[in-house]
Amino acid sequence: MMPGVLEIDTRLGGWSHVTAGYLVEGAAPVLVETGSQSSVPVLLDALAAHGVGPGDLAGIAVTHVHLDHAGGVGDVARAFPNATVYVHPRGARHLVDPARLVASAATVYGDALDGLYGRLEPTDAARVRALEDGEEVVLGGGRTLTALHSPGHAKHHMALHDGGSGALFVGDAVGVKLPGAGPLRPATPPADFDLALALSSLERFAARSPSVLALAHFGVLAENPTEALDEAADGLNEWASLALAAWVAGNDVEEALRARFGPGIQALPVQQRERLEALNGIHSNAEGLKQWLARSGGPGEGTPS
Repeated sequence: MMPGVLEIDTRLGGWSHVTAGYLVEGAAPVLVETGSQSSVPVLLDALAAHGVGPGDLAGIAVTHVHLDHAGGVGDVARAFPNATVYVHPRGARHLVDPARLVASAATVYGDALDGLYGRLEPTDAARVRALEDGEEVVLGGGRTLTALHSPGHAKHHMALHDGGSGALFVGDAVGVKLPGAGPLRPATPPADFDLALALSSLERFAARSPSVLALAHFGVLAENPTEALDEAADGLNEWASLALAAWVAGNDVEEALRARFGPGIQALPVQQRERLEALNGIHSNAEGLKQWLARSGGPGEGTPS
């Protein structure tokens, strides 16, 4: 399915099949996504079991600097002192000095921050390399990872296309699909979700003709990547259209989304519901959509027709 790629369940909050990292093998192997700081022991054990020693890992790449993707970077970089840390240019400063990012996360998650995610330890600036759009990371043997700037979910989001397997590591740009927790759903969190950019990023992905889509939440969409990208675009438009209609009518955006999507979530088994709400809840998506609508001024450029 993904030759030369190891999928690692990083077990956010102790849950299985919620957060994934991917080891892309080669002479200079690269880990894509560390998961949260709370996931670091699980991740390190998995890498050790695969024979990856402290001197073996050449790179650590994160699709964006949200803590469920990059919270472990400082700790993992310390465990693998030869690894270069790759990130979107807008995210680099937060890995070097994470104080502002962590403070912002604390306002969102409150007491759950330390219990579920942990924090983010700083990384030496000399080890952090910001990847420009289209820039390649060389793994050896002709294998490369190509950075694709893909804003929409966040300004500092990038995907990585593996030239060896054809897999596209999409972070959160395609959305969230947890096993047993319903269909693919968009991730539209605060503070800088942007519909037009998110849809444009999906079009960029389709143009690359990936063999599979590797989600951070969770796992590989392999049967038809093009259809999955279309489904992601449809989902974004549906959520945004509902939010826009409520906004224009002066109604509560979260209530409108909950009326449409809440019954499906409530019908899930308790554990799947808890995982989905913690990771990709209606409240978080509604807040991101409301901030996007406030910036865009309602109907007009960047809003669905």
